[in-house]
Amino acid sequence: MKNVLVVSFGFLLLFTATGSLLNLQSSLNTEEGVGVASASVQFASIILSSMFVAPLVIKYLGCKWTIVAAMGCNVVYTVGNFYPGWETLLPTSIILGLGESPLWSATSTYLTINGRIQAEKDKKKNQDVINQYFGILFLLYQSSAVWGNLMSSIVFGQDSTSVNISESDLQFCGVGSCGNISEAPGNSTRPPERLVHTLMGCYVGVGVLAMLLVAVFLDNIDRDMTLEFRGNKEPFCSTFLATFKQLNDRRQVFLIPVTAYIGLELGFLNGEYTKEYVTCALGLHFVGYVMICFGATSSLFSYAFGRLSQYSGRAALFSLATTTQFTCILALLFWKPHPDQLPVFFVFPALWGLADAVWQTQTNALYGVLFHDQKEAAFANYRLWEAVGYVIAFACSRFLCVNTKLYILMGVLLLSVALCFSVEYGEYISPTPSEENTIDTKLEIKSTELNEDNHTDSDKTLRILSP
Repeated sequence: MKNVLVVSFGFLLLFTATGSLLNLQSSLNTEEGVGVASASVQFASIILSSMFVAPLVIKYLGCKWTIVAAMGCNVVYTVGNFYPGWETLLPTSIILGLGESPLWSATSTYLTINGRIQAEKDKKKNQDVINQYFGILFLLYQSSAVWGNLMSSIVFGQDSTSVNISESDLQFCGVGSCGNISEAPGNSTRPPERLVHTLMGCYVGVGVLAMLLVAVFLDNIDRDMTLEFRGNKEPFCSTFLATFKQLNDRRQVFLIPVTAYIGLELGFLNGEYTKEYVTCALGLHFVGYVMICFGATSSLFSYAFGRLSQYSGRAALFSLATTTQFTCILALLFWKPHPDQLPVFFVFPALWGLADAVWQTQTNALYGVLFHDQKEAAFANYRLWEAVGYVIAFACSRFLCVNTKLYILMGVLLLSVALCFSVEYGEYISPTPSEENTIDTKLEIKSTELNEDNHTDSDKTLRILSP
């Protein structure tokens, strides 16, 4: 539990900075679309990292030091936001993306190993302990949205500049936006540079603190496996291409849509909702307060669902998330955002956070249960396809109307849950053997082979000695 809390608090500190920066990119760095472009580049590099880098880095460095190194990539990205431009944001976004997949893959692998060890000690099911650990991780990780966005709202709230939004400008908010938000430019005025630098300085500080926390207090529980990997003669390409080989598993292929949907739905919230609904109708300084609501609900429900899943099962929680988010998408298609409807701006991220808590905790836990013998490659696939969803969401930001994006989101949601339920049904009919059972089976097979060899040797001896 100490290890779970250390890595979870590390994520809280780290994503207090980078998570909040992602929320602000589409509204803060609007010149020539550099904010949205940098987000697209970031997730494109995550795709490359997931395909080629993550499994190899984890096996060579081990989970602990992979996490520390990847956190350093996040800090570099935050430094790049001091003076945002094509020459600073794009390179640092690439660095962030290259570290992001190893970060999440290593963390998910670490929690899976940790959960298996604790389950064996407590005589519990692996999946129950792993679910609980992911619930704790996402409780603290999602709460980073509260503190990071609170920082941005307090700092940017010192800007005395006020903008009156006319009724004619409001018609271009929400589904009325079709790449024409620039017709209401006053809503997206950039705060003074001194406030931007103050915020970035705070973000760099918490990022460095996260690195120190993990480096000093996290146990290196997979050190022996790492040393064994370094000493074996496994072909380089075999590990390098492990992410692709994982796609030979039909269950992994069926989980691609739901994993990509997580990136799509978060990309829509971070990019479209914050810009086309909140910033357009209320102003930039409200983005932080609205996203605090998302972070708080997602955080609390992540912990609750992590514990509840052992009683309700994953399928019931997936159904809850599907119903909640489908209802939100329908409502966003018809809602006309207006400053007089202030509470409504907070209702949508609250419900979105409830659904996202299910997608994040239960999908990660499902990966840990199904692919315990290929943890690194499986979680690298998770980050790969989630990043694909993010790239699509941000890349389409400047080219598709908001209503078109909502229809796409709705279609992917329905496809995702259908395939996810088919995987759950297959797991219900034929459960994946736990890691302990797999090891026991291998030992039995080895023992049988040895016995057969002994019998063969005995028979040869008898034939030689017999007259």
